[in-house]
Amino acid sequence: MHNALAAGACVVSAAVSMLALEVLRHGAEPLGLVDRPSERKHHAGHVPLVGGMAIFLGIVAGAWWRGYLETHPQLRVILATAAVLVLLGALDDRFHLSVRVRLLVQVSVTVLAIAGTGIYVRTLGDLFGAELNLGWAGVPFTVFAVIGLLNAFNMMDGIDGLLGSLCLIGVGAAWLLDGFRGASGFQGIALLIVAAVLPFLVRNLGPARYKIFMGDAGSMVTGYLLAWMLIQIGQTLPARNPPADALWCVALPLMDIVAVTCRRVRQGKSPFRPDRGHIHHLLLAAGLAPRAALACLVGLAVILVLLGVFVHTFGNTTSLLVFCGLTVVYATVTNVVWMWQQGMARVVISSKRTTMRLLKKARHGRLHEIKTTLDMAEQTPIFPAMKEKSRE
Repeated sequence: MHNALAAGACVVSAAVSMLALEVLRHGAEPLGLVDRPSERKHHAGHVPLVGGMAIFLGIVAGAWWRGYLETHPQLRVILATAAVLVLLGALDDRFHLSVRVRLLVQVSVTVLAIAGTGIYVRTLGDLFGAELNLGWAGVPFTVFAVIGLLNAFNMMDGIDGLLGSLCLIGVGAAWLLDGFRGASGFQGIALLIVAAVLPFLVRNLGPARYKIFMGDAGSMVTGYLLAWMLIQIGQTLPARNPPADALWCVALPLMDIVAVTCRRVRQGKSPFRPDRGHIHHLLLAAGLAPRAALACLVGLAVILVLLGVFVHTFGNTTSLLVFCGLTVVYATVTNVVWMWQQGMARVVISSKRTTMRLLKKARHGRLHEIKTTLDMAEQTPIFPAMKEKSRE
């Protein structure tokens, strides 16, 4: 009976999500909820940004059908606060809200969720042989964790299918590492997330004329719901799994936001200033097609989860240390690749400008100036390392 009700809720969630995608797609243009190509966005045409709203409606419909809204007051609070983030994301897609406004709402919503549910990170488990209880510090730690994850998901939304796939991987990883023991309500929400995301993935990866993006509403709400799901699983008593396991469930988004944030801060920029330095941008700049980049990133996310399952057997301390070590390696490698690509891009731009000047001079028969320009180009090193070598 329980399995039948869960299956019915998933069917309702998927059906409502599918219907909402079609209905909202037609209203996206009048509402201004469309994504247009730009310097950072290289898709074709105007794409509706309503996927996140459809996913959320599907999750709520499934939760209502299953009776979670009545039997699980904590989930009711989480979904109510998530609705505020959906509205915030839609407004951001339409009006491009400032970072300060977005962070203020995100912090307020998270604090309300903590106050309404009583759920927050109370302990980090056994670290170096002792239980690390956070006490009152668990509240700001939880706020930081939730906002960090939802923004990590927001920043990873760069190629078709990536964010939806990471949602499915996160839920699957949580199931693999924990089995949702002791957190039945959140187990149900996890299944509803999967059911609601699948119809979106079909549209997101489908033909261009039917394509739909999640938008900020989708990236925020999926990251938010996954964050609370992982917190509840890690804090369920008696603890059956190290809390560090939660990091492995969403390893790729977390590692990427740490790498990008460190690079931007080192450059004196805001961590929220967008650029093309995320891992999916690096793969595309390296020449991979979008589907090939998606396959690589999904494969990497799965490998990280499997590694987390392996180190899970060695305890919480080892799991956390391995995760931190891999994050440092990831940040170092991706930032080196980004700097190399930026250097190559400057060389290409410089070469194009030189070529245009030479062609202009050739048209006017100024051959002596062309020879002078070529001689200067030969004497100009591309990178500092080449300059040192030339001096030798």
